[in-house]
Amino acid sequence: MAALSKCIPHNCYEIGHTWSPSCTISTLQVTAGALEVSFKIYAPLYLIAAILRRRKKDYYKKRLIPEILQSTSFLTANGGLYIAFFCILRKLLGGFYSWSAGFGAALPASYIAILLERKSRRGLLTIYMTNLATETIFRMAVTRGIVSPVKHGEVLLFCLTASLYMFFFRCKDGLKGFAFSALKFIVGKEEIPAHSLLAEHAHCKGPERSALPESSRPDGTATSRGKSIVALTRRLLESVCKHGPRHRCCRHYQDNCISYCVKGFVRMFSVGYLIQCCLKVPSAFRQVFTKPSRLLSLLYNKENFQLGAFLGSFVSIYKGTSCLLRWIRNLDDELHALIAGFLAGISMFFYKSTSISMYLFSKLVETMYFKGIEAGRFPYFPHADTVIYAISTAICFQAAVMEVQNLRPSYWRFLLRLTKGRFALMNRRVLDVFGTEASREFHGFIPKLDPRYTVAPPEMEVHLG
Repeated sequence: MAALSKCIPHNCYEIGHTWSPSCTISTLQVTAGALEVSFKIYAPLYLIAAILRRRKKDYYKKRLIPEILQSTSFLTANGGLYIAFFCILRKLLGGFYSWSAGFGAALPASYIAILLERKSRRGLLTIYMTNLATETIFRMAVTRGIVSPVKHGEVLLFCLTASLYMFFFRCKDGLKGFAFSALKFIVGKEEIPAHSLLAEHAHCKGPERSALPESSRPDGTATSRGKSIVALTRRLLESVCKHGPRHRCCRHYQDNCISYCVKGFVRMFSVGYLIQCCLKVPSAFRQVFTKPSRLLSLLYNKENFQLGAFLGSFVSIYKGTSCLLRWIRNLDDELHALIAGFLAGISMFFYKSTSISMYLFSKLVETMYFKGIEAGRFPYFPHADTVIYAISTAICFQAAVMEVQNLRPSYWRFLLRLTKGRFALMNRRVLDVFGTEASREFHGFIPKLDPRYTVAPPEMEVHLG
């Protein structure tokens, strides 16, 4: 492990902004590049979000541009201020320590930057960066032999997270806002608990509603739906599972337990498949015109089916386990969600993702913490989101400078994009003296420096320490 007290006497030109000996020019170049990239990220993002949310004309006239510029200034400041504090710290300390080039420079830069962002987005950004920082710390610990990775650890973490999420979903006032709406969409409103006599009242009305065939209903909606593939699939499933059992505590009144689970799988498999297809459309859009065969590979991509299988099996396992527990215990209990959610988490074997597991776990910790605040068991810290964001971002920058092999590849690519590739031009060969193998992923890259602006003799890069 790198010694925190070890200092190397190189200046910021020799290590950081190797493309220019001027600290001011380098900072302006990074800031200009970050400004361009940030605007290209946020302009279409906010525009698409406004269209999907069906914003009114007043939003486009008064709020759209200011919100784009505010988020753009946040991300620009995060990149530009980092290189500024990189140079400032070197001049204050007289050299570089293992923590100053990454964590030390990024901490104040990130704190100032997040204050420029809209308050409504700070929490989301904090959760994302905390998730990323936690993953980075874990990878660092594995590299140093402090911990050993658990086989299928991301699946186990997802099982535990899904178990608690589904329990809170079933509890009264357990989840609110987007989390509740998202789970309601995924598993269906039938799994929302009915309290006391409400379930029995609905149960009594259930057979009456299901007794009337869809084709004979006076509204005639079944005839129009019969033309769609979804309606045909539904009819097929109903005919296959028509005579299946349904427990009196189950709230899926128009379906028996078997068809209820099968329909849940088909529905969410379709959703997952379409989501993955839509994500691949932008990257394959240009090639479709030159190579029409790319369209088939887009539709029959393995990842499309993996995400569909993940979502579909999650829903069907959760619903199937919930129904089974109602049959076994002869009641509908919120505790069933703990078991059903855990077993449903096994579905991640179809679509393993450390990012998804870590993000949902971070959101779960946030949810439980705020519940503790509401119950008076945890203290409330004002501006905690800004502090946590700054620390988390600083941890990720520390890895980006000293041990990029332990940073999530997607975030490293984002940093390269934000800085127009300049983050990769750091003289990490000099930083190898701290023992983190900083130059391992850069294949012996050595920048061409102007000797008129260097302070350390070239031989120190090899023999220092």
